Amino acid sequence: MNTVLNLFLVFLKIGGLSIGGGYAIIPLIQEQVVEKTGWISEKMFTDIITISQMTPGPLAVNTSTFVGLQIGGVAGALAATAGCILCGMILSLILYRFFQTHQKSAYVLEVLNGLKSASLGLILSAAFTMILLALYGSNKPELSFSALNWTALFLFLTMLFILRKWKINPILIMLINGFAGLFFYL
Repeated sequence: MNTVLNLFLVFLKIGGLSIGGGYAIIPLIQEQVVEKTGWISEKMFTDIITISQMTPGPLAVNTSTFVGLQIGGVAGALAATAGCILCGMILSLILYRFFQTHQKSAYVLEVLNGLKSASLGLILSAAFTMILLALYGSNKPELSFSALNWTALFLFLTMLFILRKWKINPILIMLINGFAGLFFYL
């Protein structure tokens, strides 16, 4: 199958299942592009997530764009991005119409409360995956002290302390961490 069409279809599926937003969908994107198709490595996926978080726009859309660009060039980026947003756009229009009609229904409000809980679980799963990737280099690591990236743990804890103690702007924290990464990893 054509790579561009394949990118569109994979990200169409991802976009259709992306209830909960960008962080909640990271594990599904990783499963599709790293584990199932093998298009990119875990390391590259981690780099793409990092870049996607630093660029303006929704995380899932940015991630799909960068993965598409990596796999299929500009055409791949356009196809992956279109696939990622198409289902959400159509679903948003349908849900808008539905909620306009049923905005006072207690059942609908309870379903939304259930979806909030599911989204929280997906976001926590994504956070755990990102922490494992940062500290162990894999989302299925051998959890041992010898495999732990102590430098990454030190940087994480130091920046978390600085952020909480002095309430420094997160962008400044990212810049400091970037320079620290250059120092420690180059």
